[in-house]
Amino acid sequence: MTQAERWMLPDGIAEILPADAKRVETLRRDLLDLYHRWGYEMIIPPMVEFTDSLLIGMGRDVDLSTFRVTDQLSGRSLGIRADITPQAARIDSHSFPRSGANRLCYAGQVLYTRPRSPMGPRAPIQIGAELYGVESLQGDIEVISLMVETLRTAGIREIHLDLGHVAIFRSLADAAQLDEAQQGALTSLLQSKAVADIERWVEENIASAQAAKWLRNLPRLAGGSECLARASELFADGPEALRNALDELQQVADAVARRYPQVELFFDLGEMRGYDYETGLVFAAYSPGHGQALANGGRYNGIGAVFGRDRAATGFSTDLVAINTLGQNGADEAAAILAPASDCAQLWQTIGALRADGEIVISTMPGEGGGDTETLARCDRELVREGDDWVVKPRG
Repeated sequence: MTQAERWMLPDGIAEILPADAKRVETLRRDLLDLYHRWGYEMIIPPMVEFTDSLLIGMGRDVDLSTFRVTDQLSGRSLGIRADITPQAARIDSHSFPRSGANRLCYAGQVLYTRPRSPMGPRAPIQIGAELYGVESLQGDIEVISLMVETLRTAGIREIHLDLGHVAIFRSLADAAQLDEAQQGALTSLLQSKAVADIERWVEENIASAQAAKWLRNLPRLAGGSECLARASELFADGPEALRNALDELQQVADAVARRYPQVELFFDLGEMRGYDYETGLVFAAYSPGHGQALANGGRYNGIGAVFGRDRAATGFSTDLVAINTLGQNGADEAAAILAPASDCAQLWQTIGALRADGEIVISTMPGEGGGDTETLARCDRELVREGDDWVVKPRG
């Protein structure tokens, strides 16, 4: 490795320098305070866990995103977390169990083997909240509301909410008697939104005319509130679980519209994100001009079963750095006070009092003279000796 290459970071790995770091940290604190006011308690799971617990129940995407290493003490496989949600589920099941609702929140870095979007980060700071032990739709509504409040706190005002429900496709797959391989193939096509390919696949694989009609129309069921009306008509004699899912979508949409009339609602009944582990309502937040989802969430009942405690669960997460950048969160760094290099006890006491009041005081180091250029640029005031006192004066 040449000297010029030593400072380079791996693709998708970035450092955050002072000005941005302060804004990111300010937003992190603001969001954790927000969650605290909603009754969510903070957890700090470890970066590394045994893969036996870290990867169970979260689907193939998380499995492929997880770096693995060998524990030199036990010889067992360890995973560097790519998602904090399974850790929260483990904590709800064993470390911090409750019989009723358990509200947990977190903020920490995760690591992906590959970026999840072109030019995306591989080590984002994931922040989010999980609600365990609440089966009712009120739990989904609370989590969606908290997700919207998260983006608003970050300074993002124009929010589009995308709603879907995995029970819709599962019900149609059962009606069409699709085996696991067929479900996987059709899921991939639905994720790509390839309508012509979906129609061709359905024609070649589905014997039931009714089921074929339903599946051919599924990718077209995306849009505003009229989408649910069209779906209700199409699936009027469809599976009960599917009709219940449509009813749940309508109830949640109505509740969100009442709370946040400025949020634009969008429905995608062929949404397959999280299909391999989520069990009910799924949702994502977008903002115009930003192609990727800003936050994602959904219901994933039963994940705790792998830890011996089957619980209702719903939650969301977002990339703290991404929403900070988009929302342009945080004010510019406050101006500082320049203090001379001195061993004077009274000066030290004055500096301490100023810092206790929230002021930034930068002491020059011996040999710096008036201080380096960058330090001087930050300081609009200075401490000056006047008689027996040290006072703050504007810098000339």
